[in-house]
Amino acid sequence: MAVRYNKLWKILIDKKMKKKDLQEAAHITHYQMMKLARDENITTEIIGRICKALGCTPDEIMEFYDE
Repeated sequence: MAVRYNKLWKILIDKKMKKKDLQEAAHITHYQMMKLARDENITTEIIGRICKALGCTPDEIMEFYDE
């Protein structure tokens, strides 16, 4: 099972935010942003920070799919 963050990028576009804006708002590192960009796994703590910063739930920023 793999993960995609396409929904996250759509939310950023809708909110007219850049990745750097999200990084600062959610207090996450550049390395963690790179993992998101590559659709790699991140911790639930980071997902929680992103959701809090954007005012959304995990299912609104990510989706799972079979490889």
